[in-house]
Amino acid sequence: MNAIAPPLNPTNPAGIGGTPHEFVWNWKQQAHTVVYETLGQGSPVLLLPAFSTVSTRSEMRGLAERLSTQFQVWAMDWLGFGESDRPSIDYRSAVYHQLLQDFVRSQFDTPVAVIAAGHAAGYVMQLVSMQPAVWSKIVLVAPTWRGPLPTMGANQQVAGVVRETVRSPLLGQALYKLNTVPSFLNLMYRRHVYTDIEKLTPEFIQQKYQITQRPGARFAPAAFVTGTLDPAQNRDEFLQNFQSLSMPLMLVISEQAPPGSKAEMEAIAAQPNVQSQRLPGSLGLHEEYAAEVAAIALPFLTTN
Repeated sequence: MNAIAPPLNPTNPAGIGGTPHEFVWNWKQQAHTVVYETLGQGSPVLLLPAFSTVSTRSEMRGLAERLSTQFQVWAMDWLGFGESDRPSIDYRSAVYHQLLQDFVRSQFDTPVAVIAAGHAAGYVMQLVSMQPAVWSKIVLVAPTWRGPLPTMGANQQVAGVVRETVRSPLLGQALYKLNTVPSFLNLMYRRHVYTDIEKLTPEFIQQKYQITQRPGARFAPAAFVTGTLDPAQNRDEFLQNFQSLSMPLMLVISEQAPPGSKAEMEAIAAQPNVQSQRLPGSLGLHEEYAAEVAAIALPFLTTN
């Protein structure tokens, strides 16, 4: 493993309780800072949060705390999300595919275990198809590959108009504000992220709201919501990445996921060489049921 970058302020409450660091990444001749965090000692396990308006490595905290008893956990904020830079670039799937490839290559000298939630799963599997030896073991938690608007039936033209509108200076800021007020975030969590609404306390929603208020916060989420960050164009293309697995893969299916998303998880489970287990929960399974996910992940990661 290469030397870890110098630490940032280790008391930052927005992470997983470890030591934050900076990874300076160059994209199209522009340098961007990507924040990641390490916790624990031992073999590395990379945690990749799901894409969403409130995406941040802190949603992996419960998992990280449990895994760090046996591993050195690494958790990354994707560019445009969390505490990483949020430039107003043209966010596309190619950005994140290259970011993940460059980050893994620069930080790890040997194959590394990875746990990926939501859309992060698609990027992990894309990398498998190009560089099979990059991962040692893979855990996918409630994986998705299609953004909210395409899932609802919006075509590419409509999604593109929405994306560019949200990116615009005045109307875009207004629309983004409407879609990130605490009441709307609460509604979204109730619909398809959490299953136990008792956990959606005012303090919890306020923490999520604060994530949405960083400068430049609307650009990457606008791309995600409209399907611009989808790692595949259709199910067949997505499933091709599972056809010739050379490393163990565990799929954790969320039983209360929206029907369309759950159907995609079931399609993955039907692929050869894919192990699968089921847990209660929806698309926020990795955060809401972190203890249960860890109870599946730990034996899988520690078995030769």
